[in-house]
Amino acid sequence: MRWYTALPVAAVASGAAVTAYASLYERNRWTLRRFDVPVLAPGSPPLTVLQISDLHMTANQRSKQEWVAGLAALEPDMVINTGDNLAGFDAVPGTLKAMEPLLDLPGAFVLASNDYYAPKPKNPLKYFKKNHKRVHGDPLPWRELRDGMRDRGWLDLTNAAGELTVDGRRILLAGVDDPHLKLDRYDDVAGPADPAADLRVGLVHSPEPRVLDRFAADNYDLLLCGHTHGGQLRVPFYGALVTNCGIDRARVRWLHRWAEPSASHPAGTWLHISAGLGTSPYAPVRFACPPEATLLTLTARAA
Repeated sequence: MRWYTALPVAAVASGAAVTAYASLYERNRWTLRRFDVPVLAPGSPPLTVLQISDLHMTANQRSKQEWVAGLAALEPDMVINTGDNLAGFDAVPGTLKAMEPLLDLPGAFVLASNDYYAPKPKNPLKYFKKNHKRVHGDPLPWRELRDGMRDRGWLDLTNAAGELTVDGRRILLAGVDDPHLKLDRYDDVAGPADPAADLRVGLVHSPEPRVLDRFAADNYDLLLCGHTHGGQLRVPFYGALVTNCGIDRARVRWLHRWAEPSASHPAGTWLHISAGLGTSPYAPVRFACPPEATLLTLTARAA
């Protein structure tokens, strides 16, 4: 075989190896990410927050369900679920089973597009178009999922606000429905966050800057989002190819500053975007971006 005929064969073999790695190994390489967030008042003891997002659960994903259930061993002070839990009509029982040990802890959630509608096959190139047409699948049994979490005491923050007392501290929370579907109604929760609270947390599935800016203007300390899958397919030394929302590529995952501290808001606003734990059943690959949950340790900021 001549060298120039061997090149296409090598390219095909290399592509097949990458696809096998991304679809068979990395997408099931459950990962716990940890970050410290200096967001509490000076002198405050730490508070731990477990964020899970973008489960995209199907009924037979036993490995994912067992791994998520095992996160209870971390003994977080609070659990936050930022949506896109479902990927099948029969996925609610498995999803609630996975979260069962976590539902014993203080928690809150918002819902998102893949709680409401089943996934459909899509041309992946459409994500490179900023205003591509969204195609929804059939409605999913999202109310069963919502009620399963709500009945265990978790706050439903879908265009709503609420409070939790965690470790003796008053935590103010607010959230909006999925901006990706233009269901967000920030006016329902608008207004300066109570400065007397020990912590102010905002939830939104898709990290659209127009929504994040409103939370920051209302002096929320920490914003928790999902949706992006961290890019899902990342190119080494370049990062995510797309974000599938208005957030910039540099902040498509993990912890970042969104608003700097000010005299009226000494903590400023931190943003954490989870890379999430799942994929669409029609795009079951991840590359350089393993599925993950995040344990945030909230610490005291400098005086």
